[in-house]
Amino acid sequence: KLNRVQSKMSEVALRSSENILLCAPTGAGKTNVAMLTMLNILGQYRKQTMEDDMDDPDSKGMFDLNAFKIVYVAPMKALVQEVVKNFADRLKTYGVNVRELSGDSNLTRQQIAETQLLVTTPEKWDIVTRQGEGRAYTQMVKLVIIDEIHLLHDERGPVLESIVSRVIRQVETTAEPIRLVGLSATLPNYADVATFLRVKPDKGLFFFDHSYRPVPLQMQYVGITERNAFKRFQLQNEICYEKALAQRRNGNQMLIFVHSRAETGKTAKALRDLALERDEGSNFVRDGGATQEILREEASTVKNADLKEVLPHGFAIHHAGMGREDRELVEDLFADRHIAVLCTTATLAWGVNLPAHAVIIKGTQIYDPAKGRWAELSPLDVLQMLGRAGRPQYDSEGEGIIMTQHSELQYYLSLTNLQLPVESQLIKTLPDHINAEISLGTVQNVSEAVDWLSYSFLYIRMLQNPGLYGIVNPEQTLKEDPTLKRRRLDLAHTAASLLEKSHLARYDRKSGALQSTPLGRIASQYYLSHTSMALYSRHMRPNMSDIELLRLFSLSGEFAH
Repeated sequence: KLNRVQSKMSEVALRSSENILLCAPTGAGKTNVAMLTMLNILGQYRKQTMEDDMDDPDSKGMFDLNAFKIVYVAPMKALVQEVVKNFADRLKTYGVNVRELSGDSNLTRQQIAETQLLVTTPEKWDIVTRQGEGRAYTQMVKLVIIDEIHLLHDERGPVLESIVSRVIRQVETTAEPIRLVGLSATLPNYADVATFLRVKPDKGLFFFDHSYRPVPLQMQYVGITERNAFKRFQLQNEICYEKALAQRRNGNQMLIFVHSRAETGKTAKALRDLALERDEGSNFVRDGGATQEILREEASTVKNADLKEVLPHGFAIHHAGMGREDRELVEDLFADRHIAVLCTTATLAWGVNLPAHAVIIKGTQIYDPAKGRWAELSPLDVLQMLGRAGRPQYDSEGEGIIMTQHSELQYYLSLTNLQLPVESQLIKTLPDHINAEISLGTVQNVSEAVDWLSYSFLYIRMLQNPGLYGIVNPEQTLKEDPTLKRRRLDLAHTAASLLEKSHLARYDRKSGALQSTPLGRIASQYYLSHTSMALYSRHMRPNMSDIELLRLFSLSGEFAH
């Protein structure tokens, strides 16, 4: 049975081959819409069977399974595994093979040939389509589903731009249709994303606002003014404890999101200590109840020391650093409502689908190793975590509580009301992406690079918001140059010059011709940035010792902090 969102979309998703962009809040069942589009493809490759064979229970022979491939791009590895599990069960009866293609698992060419639905991360799919030998089966792809497409705003956004523009150009050169389906959270400038995906606004663009959330969300914002870090930690724990206690008195469970693995254990212990100190432990685990027995028994098998310590008291922790058995145990116990309060890192919000009645985001500062300092949580993470509040089957509403510094309150208020448009981040990594196109042979001179840029989300946003992308006095410029050809030429020329300087491409300034070099091909195939590659080519010598090699590699920009 379909819900409201799915019912409105079913006609287009299942009965037509239009490109689709669906914006809907977390938990509105976007996965099922993806499922409908897959069934549409299966329908196209159904073999014509005789009428009397239809009663045959074995339906596997009904589809021409070697004629098509479907690619499902999900942003995180944790999410990829979740999707594989979900679809593998549902498509088994049709004989469709589902496999994961990510950094963790390399598939042989044979395996890929046998698989109809590839679930992959953006980077991995980018690499596959960059390599020439990937062409054999990228020709067979008939449907590309991109989940969480609002990640265009993230620093990984350029990869999505690169994938989509590659698909659109492939459609234009081969005239074989490939259907693009974008799924995203609610975003203000969905029209731009739709243009980027070549979606027809009247046919394939669907936008559902917050009223379509399966469970309405009640938000609380807590601003903390305490300057002293230690006192702030204590204060946060006390607030968490108060909220948790209030939830327990109503018999609800809650998730507390913290931002480092160590922090999960610290928070859980602090909450347990507060419960024992105030003699309110029975609110979390009833004395002499079945839950108490179960938790004690399970705690004896647990490997993680922190978890072992807090589990008997009805608290638990969950993060990617724990062993798989421990994690699965916690997930099961939480789903069966034995665990009252679960302290976890953001990975849980993206990967495992474990909703709770209430969610606390404890502090919004996260340590960013790439910058070597504390940064604010990304808007996407916040929305994803809040999406875990309220269990669709049981609750009439969910509660979300954000704890942050007092100065940041305004930002989070505007964020949860969705005022921030999605912008392109392509300029920062432009040389690397142009290099990939050069080594593929799709871009052979600067004017082709300019053309390639016109397929990017960057170009669509440049037209909408020229000031942000470094275009001086925009009105004048747009009047003289409505397609911003000059700005694109500047960008392409700068990127080409950088690539030439790092010896990744040969750039003939007069004719504008671009040729790839062996170094450029290596950088493209192994996903290295042009700066690191330049560094290697400058310092590599044929007779280096191991230690010198390691020293050279540790100079790469990727390890800058």
